[in-house]
Amino acid sequence: MKLAIFDFDSTLINAETLEALAEAYGVGQEVRAATARAMEGRADFYTSLVSRVALLKGMEIGVAKAVCESLPLHRGAKEVVQGLQTRGYKVVCFSGGFKLATAFFKEKLGLEADFSNTLHARNGVLEGLVSGPMMRGDSKREMLLGLQQLLNPRHTLVVGDGANDISMFDLADVSVAFNAKEIVKQHASAIARSLDLREVLDLLDISAG
Repeated sequence: MKLAIFDFDSTLINAETLEALAEAYGVGQEVRAATARAMEGRADFYTSLVSRVALLKGMEIGVAKAVCESLPLHRGAKEVVQGLQTRGYKVVCFSGGFKLATAFFKEKLGLEADFSNTLHARNGVLEGLVSGPMMRGDSKREMLLGLQQLLNPRHTLVVGDGANDISMFDLADVSVAFNAKEIVKQHASAIARSLDLREVLDLLDISAG
């Protein structure tokens, strides 16, 4: 068995879930600036996430769900998942974002699993609170270690774009920087040059050859 881990925001999808929610709720500018700092590694991930989610307090859950389910996939997303599964990979999504989005796209793409955070809601509106297994900058590393110990894969692929993905790279046989920040490119074993996820399959072939 082989394991492929994909980041979600700006990797599988061509958007940042939290920014899309903030835009729909009228707080886009504040959230975009904070997101950029976190993804470039210039702000603590946990603190930034909590403060950004707080800005969504009062948003209707139905509106949030609609926004999450309309996020655009990156070109080649379905094909790369199917291609990896054909090659014997279990394909999993890790996200510092939210179940409202990842659970929907898990089914849409046919992923084996998704790990992300939960936006708290009461009486049909968001409370501005978040909890879950992907709250810290090193959460993805901890989750990947756990999966590797459980599944003992003979090969691990990691694909990501942001600073919080770097912690997984040294656990991977192949790490791909896709649509990535400069700091991520410096740590990856391969760099995608296009915004078509099918390039990941080509990079995997190159590394194997």
